[in-house]
Amino acid sequence: MSLEITSVHHIGIRVADAARSEAFYEKLGFAVRFRHEEVVILVNAHGVEINLIVNADPAFDGTNVLMDAAPKRAGYTHVALSVSTMDSAMRSLGEMGVPISDGPVKLGGAFSLFIRDPDRNVIELRESR
Repeated sequence: MSLEITSVHHIGIRVADAARSEAFYEKLGFAVRFRHEEVVILVNAHGVEINLIVNADPAFDGTNVLMDAAPKRAGYTHVALSVSTMDSAMRSLGEMGVPISDGPVKLGGAFSLFIRDPDRNVIELRESR
């Protein structure tokens, strides 16, 4: 017997500064739906939910310990969000001034690119074709 998982409910992302992170994710189409102590719940027009966990060390040195530092530690490395087309995603990111950290690159038949949020968390934008 296996556990029946039907979808991803939300994504939790640890951040140091709520206002700074809210401004960044707002550029990606998310809006604040609810605040509770150290959690800010953001949702986009398609119902994708991100929970900002606002308790990261404010003395952050800009290094993502899972992605940027040796030795490589076990843990979640990124979240992948679907976009309708890579061309429109790249155009929108350019207009918003959000730098692309890697890509676009074709992975498994579809294109992906990678960006970083203000706390250096990795976000993959994957073409949904």
